Amino acid sequence: MGGGAGGAGSAEPVSRELRVGVVGLGFGANHARALAEMEGVRLAAVCDSDTKRLKDVAKARRTAGYAGYREMLRGESLDAVIVAVPAALHAEVALAAIENGCAALVEKPLAPSYEEACRLLDSARKAGVPMMAGHIERFNPALRELRRRLQAGEAGRVLHVMARRMAAARVPPRDVNVVHDSAVHEIDAMRWLLGCAVREVFATAQTGIVLPQENAVSALLRFAPREGEGAPPTGSLEVSWLLPRRVRDLAVVGTRGSFFLDYAAQTLEFQEMPSERTGPVQGWSLGRGAEGPEARDIAVEPREQLVDELRAFLGAVRDGGPMPVT
Repeated sequence: MGGGAGGAGSAEPVSRELRVGVVGLGFGANHARALAEMEGVRLAAVCDSDTKRLKDVAKARRTAGYAGYREMLRGESLDAVIVAVPAALHAEVALAAIENGCAALVEKPLAPSYEEACRLLDSARKAGVPMMAGHIERFNPALRELRRRLQAGEAGRVLHVMARRMAAARVPPRDVNVVHDSAVHEIDAMRWLLGCAVREVFATAQTGIVLPQENAVSALLRFAPREGEGAPPTGSLEVSWLLPRRVRDLAVVGTRGSFFLDYAAQTLEFQEMPSERTGPVQGWSLGRGAEGPEARDIAVEPREQLVDELRAFLGAVRDGGPMPVT
């Protein structure tokens, strides 16, 4: 490696300071800041085609700046590269890093298409170079606590998962649709929580409002059956660039109760399933009916997800262990 990893999900241990480069300084500027403050790591170089952005970040982080990623890979001896360029360039930049023996953390989506993602994964395996997709929500402490409690059976048998991710009418990326940009977070979170794959999908979309591609998607999901649990879980998903309000939440409904998670606030609540149901026979009422047992807050220690993600990735590079997100 430009300085030392290997193995398509594992590598030889590295005892010295790790040298890391960042390609793309939009969201990648956050990576650069976190890396510059991290012990045992040297932010060796940053790269961006925007001259002003490059100069500002390189100066602020006291590191070398490159306008081209190939020049950076040739000019620096790197152990790892963070790929934070626009999604259309992910595969191209990641392949160059792999060819130079650098472990790669690639921001989601891994590539613009399934075929490109498969080629990228195959190249990393053949080269024996570790690569990880940047699913930052895996390191949200509320989501991690929720997963721990689901695995402990606190919700009972999981019946349904509901997720929403609305982007507050922000200017979206032009090279991907809302599925690649936003839904990928929720689909990954659902699969990670449930431990099973998606088997069936029904989805509908709004296109051409902000950008020509899909701007908003509503989807119903059916997951693979979980061993010994009968009917498989179902899911519902709402993602949008159109809603002028930021919403990022997830709920898990189980036979014993439901969990409610707020991604941005990093909060988690649990509400037990009512032992009996009261109220009108019809499904609505002008008055406020019984809502069941009161929800209780679950203690979650706030964390900076990006820092934890980078530490997990670089820890695996340093120790030669498997990548924490596969």
